[in-house]
Amino acid sequence: MSITYKHILVAVDGSKEAEWAFKNSVAIAKRNDATLNLANVIDTRSFAAVEAYDRSIADKAQAFAEELLAGYKKEAEAAGVTKVNVIVDYGSPKSVIAKDLANKVEADLIICGATGLSAVERFLIGSVSEYIVRAAKCDVLVVRTDEHE
Repeated sequence: MSITYKHILVAVDGSKEAEWAFKNSVAIAKRNDATLNLANVIDTRSFAAVEAYDRSIADKAQAFAEELLAGYKKEAEAAGVTKVNVIVDYGSPKSVIAKDLANKVEADLIICGATGLSAVERFLIGSVSEYIVRAAKCDVLVVRTDEHE
């Protein structure tokens, strides 16, 4: 019996780990003829640190997210993935990905990069990937390294 995935959700943020997760998601989407949902969640908590909430920071984050996702979408389509959606959302990335977006796109697989946190950081905040593994209702693939390394 082989499992077929239909709706894959991959979280990208411009990091190297997310790049590896994206590359894996393209290969899996092609093999399964699945819809690939590329998501970037803008962490609104980081805006709270800015004294006077500056609208231009949110605008820059939105522009960065849209540009990042457009590039990934083009790359996925060039690689032969026919169904690609891009999603920009706001909030706490780990819960938005694991709960809101996973439900919205009916994800049966979430792919994310293993975030490089120190043991202390992991203890204090927990990694995004760790949270997604615990909270998601579907399969989760945590990509550790670049397969070409």
